[in-house]
Amino acid sequence: MQVNPLLPLPSTEELPCSDDTPVDNEDQNYIPNFLLFLLELIWAERNDWFFGVDMAVYHTTGANPRVPVVPDGFLSIGVERRKQGKSRKSYAVWEENLVVPMLAIEIVSLTPREEYDRKAEIYAQLGILYYVIYNPDYWQRDRHQPFGVYRLVDGKYQLQTREPCWMPEIGLGIGRDVYSSGNVERELLYWFNESGDRYLTSEERAEQANRRAEQAEQRAEQERQRADQLAETLRQMGIDPEN
Repeated sequence: MQVNPLLPLPSTEELPCSDDTPVDNEDQNYIPNFLLFLLELIWAERNDWFFGVDMAVYHTTGANPRVPVVPDGFLSIGVERRKQGKSRKSYAVWEENLVVPMLAIEIVSLTPREEYDRKAEIYAQLGILYYVIYNPDYWQRDRHQPFGVYRLVDGKYQLQTREPCWMPEIGLGIGRDVYSSGNVERELLYWFNESGDRYLTSEERAEQANRRAEQAEQRAEQERQRADQLAETLRQMGIDPEN
């Protein structure tokens, strides 16, 4: 992506942080934030990435750099996690060393927002390598799949067939799975490793640690019982188990 040095570009302090378009279902905010919180666990030690949720992305590939595109979620790699120690209001490519987001995510809503055409064209022009469209409710209306990962090849997005879809340039896979909270179950998007194993949430990690602790305690108790049984057997044989 090139920037005309003669073009006066505004700073993010001057630009709106979003397009103020209201969401019409909770998944549009919930799922990208879920992916963000999960990524903070997976890449807790890394500071070279940024995941934006419903944040304006300003670029110079369109007619007006003041007109952003606003994905439901996007991931950039090779930028500061917190820019100069502060939260971003928006993402202007010219303020990020021309680092373009590597992944954009759209959650299709009741009101069509041109995810399959106009936004796809903008993301392709911008050079976003992977484009994820999650459409569990309206995929038949839109005549597409409920979940699709598209990779940019020669300027065009090509649908990837495997799920979870491994994205080697990012070092993550993405796919669907069921999330349980209390008595409520819902399908969400998750990150996966190269082997196709889903990364666990913080709650699942805690539950797994508790199970391992319980199993270790059970094994220790079994060892104590075996030791007591052996000691009793030795006593019956007239042998002092302490000697």
